[in-house]
Amino acid sequence: MERVETSPEDYIENQEPEIKTVLAELHTLITTALPDQDYCMWEGVFWGGSEQQIIGYGNFSYVRSDKKKVEWFLVGLARQKNYFSVYVNAVEGKKYLAEIYKSQLGKVKTGKSSVSFRNLADVNLDVLREMLEHAGRITIENES
Repeated sequence: MERVETSPEDYIENQEPEIKTVLAELHTLITTALPDQDYCMWEGVFWGGSEQQIIGYGNFSYVRSDKKKVEWFLVGLARQKNYFSVYVNAVEGKKYLAEIYKSQLGKVKTGKSSVSFRNLADVNLDVLREMLEHAGRITIENES
């Protein structure tokens, strides 16, 4: 995955109307929860080998086990074939926040760092916002 020049706003604008509405609402939710984080488009092969387009919010780097430094996003927003995903790459107490909040998020599927759902009615947006704000606080604490 790498950053690309396409703007997230153009990406959202070019979606089908129903998808555009959901992405726009989630984009607003994320930028409100993380007001100090920059955002941009990422494209390429994602985990599992699938080609993806993701709006990434915030930036951080880490060193993988093979000693390669990797640039990544704190929060990602993507549309897959049948659902929307929000990736939250923040850990507290050795657990990803998606794992910590999963029982409160509603009718969603969670992975280590992902929250996936078919429509906005399935997810508790207040809890999602709280999780995103929590991710922002962890990032600020780690930068101090």
